[in-house]
Order: sequence, then structure tokens, then C-alpha cells
Amino acid sequence: MIWAIEKIDIMRQNRLDRQLRIEGWNQKALENAKVGVVGDDDLLASLYIMSAAALGINNIVVLAPVLNPILVETAKKLNLRFILTHLEGFYTHPVMAELFEGCNLIVDLSHYGLANKLVLEKGFRENLPIIRGFCYEDHDDQGFNVFSYLRGREWRELEQIISPYQMPNKHFDDGVLDTIIAGIVLEETKNILMGQNTSDDLISYKRKKLKTPNGQPKILVVGSGALGIFVGLGLVYSKFSRITFMDPDVVEVTNLNRQVFFYDAIGESKAKTLSKKLNRLFGIDSNAQVAYFDINSDIASHDVVFDCVDNFESRIVLSQKCLDHGVILISGGTSADKGQVVSYNPVDDDITPAELLGMYDIVKKRNPEAYQRERAACIYNPDPSVIMTNQITAGFMVDSYRMLLDGQTPENIFYNSTCNTRF
Repeated sequence: MIWAIEKIDIMRQNRLDRQLRIEGWNQKALENAKVGVVGDDDLLASLYIMSAAALGINNIVVLAPVLNPILVETAKKLNLRFILTHLEGFYTHPVMAELFEGCNLIVDLSHYGLANKLVLEKGFRENLPIIRGFCYEDHDDQGFNVFSYLRGREWRELEQIISPYQMPNKHFDDGVLDTIIAGIVLEETKNILMGQNTSDDLISYKRKKLKTPNGQPKILVVGSGALGIFVGLGLVYSKFSRITFMDPDVVEVTNLNRQVFFYDAIGESKAKTLSKKLNRLFGIDSNAQVAYFDINSDIASHDVVFDCVDNFESRIVLSQKCLDHGVILISGGTSADKGQVVSYNPVDDDITPAELLGMYDIVKKRNPEAYQRERAACIYNPDPSVIMTNQITAGFMVDSYRMLLDGQTPENIFYNSTCNTRF
């Protein structure tokens, strides 16, 4: 029994290794916290719960009419210490506040004004931090808002985060926007629990309403790690199914703090595992290629390529190939606290993501043998990484592609979790 407990502790330490390397990181603050969640009959609360469990938050109490069983099961398998208390229902009476006794903060992801007001009132009365996040549809616009409320921050525009619909009702929901919101709300959760700065601003995003796309584009996702997983999930939520995942690597324990579908696949192919998981869980018919993307890779038959790789050399080749073949490229990159999304549409754009981001100059300055050595030594000298920047960036990647299909021009997104405005 003691041996089994020690084995679980070692597994946990290895699973969280990438985020434990971040300067000032306080994993104990996450593990010892109790987080309350107010949800609705949509995906948002479930996405937040899954990502929070991956981050190492062990105790969540949620009041929501329903949770997504796929995402909840994933949360439990990712984090063996995870405890979820779920009361099925809506937050409609002050007496329900007792459910959240002992919580360090409450996350309000609901879409009805009564819950919003009850949560804010509890936060004000008990000096309890409240993080509010939701997506919305307003005439021709769709978007989301996230705001962190602390007593003393009596924000003059607080009404913007209270739903105009007082009671539970049908509301706009979007799995891709939900993915981004869940990541931003989890970033704010981490900041509050670790005593770090939260955003003083309303974190908001808005674009024109999307029409339902016609047909099924042929999609290539290069890279099946954290970015690739959340891009794949966003594509599934957008009803795309003709997807190929390409990645040469196998799953390592240290991937599991952010690569949420690989909890039972240590040592197995990332691309094959991701394809099989999405096919089984969501009924699509994706496929996998276990290979590096290089100058000989064929993209001519694809309508769009998603760049989810972790090195400049491959990203340069991706840009060049998409330029040569006139293929749309959605390029994403992340660090522990930042992310960027750059879109290339051959119809309108002359500059590729590699050119825009100055990758050619960066690579020229490197030792010509450095790239292969860095790949071989990755396990010994890894970069810090967390789930939030990956799911936020991936969500914006999928939304940028949906905008292109809709005839809109997406702006390049540069996300910084240390800034008030964020992007």
C-alpha cells in the first residue's frame, strides 16, 4: 500500500514537471484549494473542470444542471487526487450558497442574471474572489467576457457581466469560445490562488456572427501535443471531421499536465492516440501520420494546415509549403505565459507567418547542429509549459479559421497572461 502511494506521488511529480519549472510557481496553493463553480447546461463548466484537474487543482464543488461526461471522466483520469462534488441544479436561491462554504473562490460560468447577482453578493459579503466568464451573442456579434471581482474593486461597468436574462433559459453557446474562456478563467484562478496579479480590466473578445460553413474541408493538423489536442477538440466542436493529425513523437509522463487525452497512452504515438480518442469519443473519422513534417511532406490535397509544432525550423517549412501550394495556414505558438496566432490566406496575404514573426533571422543565428541536439536533449532541458496558454491559443486558431471560411478577416492574436488587456 505504501509503495502504491509513493508510486502515485512520483507519477504526480513527473506529470506536473513542466509547470513546476516556472519561476514563482506554487503548486501547493493549487492542490490545497477548494474552488466553487456555478455552471449552466453547456460545455463551459466541464471544460474548466477538465483543465483545472490537469493543472493540479484537486477539489472542485460545482452547481450545474449537467456536466459533460467525457470531459469529467478525462479530469478524473488525469488527476488521481481529483475530487468533484456535483449538485445538479441551477443557482436560484441564497440558501444554495452553503454549498460553497470553505471555497477559496467561486467561478461563475452561468448565463442568467439571478445566479450572477447571488454570486457577486456572496463575494462582496464574504470578501470572496469571484471570476465571471461567459460567451454571448448580441445582434450581429459573438464574443466573450471575463472579469475577476475582488471586494474593493467596485467596477463602474459591473453590469456588463450580469446577464440580461434573470432566470435559466436557452442561450448562445460555442465550444471554441468556451475553450478560450475556460483557459482565461483558469489563468485568473491560478493567479488568485497563488497571490499573483489578476487583470483589472474586462477581458473581452468580439467578432461578427459566424454562418454555418458548407461542406467538409480537408484539414491537416501538424503537431499532436497540447496545441494539437485543443485544435482537434475545437474542430470537432465546429463539426469538422476530415482531419489528419501528424506527429513523430510518443507520449511522455511530463506531457500530461496539458495534453489531456493522453492519460493512458505513455510511450504510444501522439498522433495515433489523438486520432483514436477523438474518433471514439466524438464519432468522427480522423486519421494519423506518424512522421516529421519536412520539405517532402504533401499538403496539396488539404484545404488548410494548422501549425501546432514547437520549433522554428518546422514552422518555416510549413510556411514555405503553404505559400508554394496556395494553402491556408493557421500558425500557433506558445510559452508558459504567452501565445500567438497568425493566419495566412493565400488569396489575400503576401507575408507568411514565418516571415511576419522573424523566424528566418532567428534560425540563421543558431548553430546549424543545435536543432537536432535540442530535440535529443529535450527531456533533460525542457521549457516550462502549462495548459492555459495552449487551450487559449488553440481556441483562437480554430476561430480564426472559422472566420476565414465565413469571409471575415481574422486579426493576428498575441496573448500575454501578464498584461491586463491580455490580447
